[in-house]
Amino acid sequence: MSGRIEVLIVTGMSGAGKSVAMQSLEDLGYYCVDNLPPALIPKFVELVSQSSGQLHRLALACDLRGGDLFQPLVDTVHQLRSHSGLQLQVAFLDADDEALVRRYKETRRRHPFEDGARLLDSIQAERQALQKVREESDVIMDTSQWRPSRLKQELAQRFAPQQRLLPVHIVSFGFKYGIPIDADMVFDVRFLPNPHYIEQLRPLSGEDEPVYDYVLQWPATREFLQRAEGLIDFLIPQFIEEGKSHLVIAVGCTGGRHRSVAVSRHFLDHIREKADAHLIHRDSERGG
Repeated sequence: MSGRIEVLIVTGMSGAGKSVAMQSLEDLGYYCVDNLPPALIPKFVELVSQSSGQLHRLALACDLRGGDLFQPLVDTVHQLRSHSGLQLQVAFLDADDEALVRRYKETRRRHPFEDGARLLDSIQAERQALQKVREESDVIMDTSQWRPSRLKQELAQRFAPQQRLLPVHIVSFGFKYGIPIDADMVFDVRFLPNPHYIEQLRPLSGEDEPVYDYVLQWPATREFLQRAEGLIDFLIPQFIEEGKSHLVIAVGCTGGRHRSVAVSRHFLDHIREKADAHLIHRDSERGG
């Protein structure tokens, strides 16, 4: 086996959040496979090791939906731990009986151990069946009181400590062409003095210094930037805390060529150290 591969096995109680966990790990850069029979894990890891380093972080979900195929998981974990070229962790997602009962009643899904039994009895039978796997786990996460965003945050802290900054796309646009459909925040800067009515500025855009300087010279612009950028500075950590994976900030003026472009440039300079910031001028070339 060539190279060092990180393997995270996600298991635990049905209803404790494995589906959310796998979606979150995929967002964190893991290659995810759900419900893989444990006996196939070593062969799959061997196959990945031959991918020339294209895949090096795997998240594999295993649970009792596999029936008898789930039983070799403990032996598989012991086998994988003996590999020197492999970094293995097992995360066990748990929740108390009350939380699991509530979640099953809300989703109306059938418990894999149900088979005509009472739901609470099925949960307790599953808990007993998973006891050995729980004892072998490196991390046990009790999700009883967690929202999905909290689970995603905990996974990021434990398994992606070098997580990238929040991707933020700043999009300048013209209201006459419509608001970007993927915008999370929209700032309307049509109240600012319009360079379109200055003959020598009209052919230029907010990317040109004369237009940029013209837009930023006004007290209203400076106060707006101070207030808007203060709001953005406050919201970015809140969005990260909530588990947001990307943010689109749209800045609009009438035609999307002068004021919105200049203000978007200033936003970019302000937040580029706080986020993975990108600048897009959607409409600046229209009618230019």
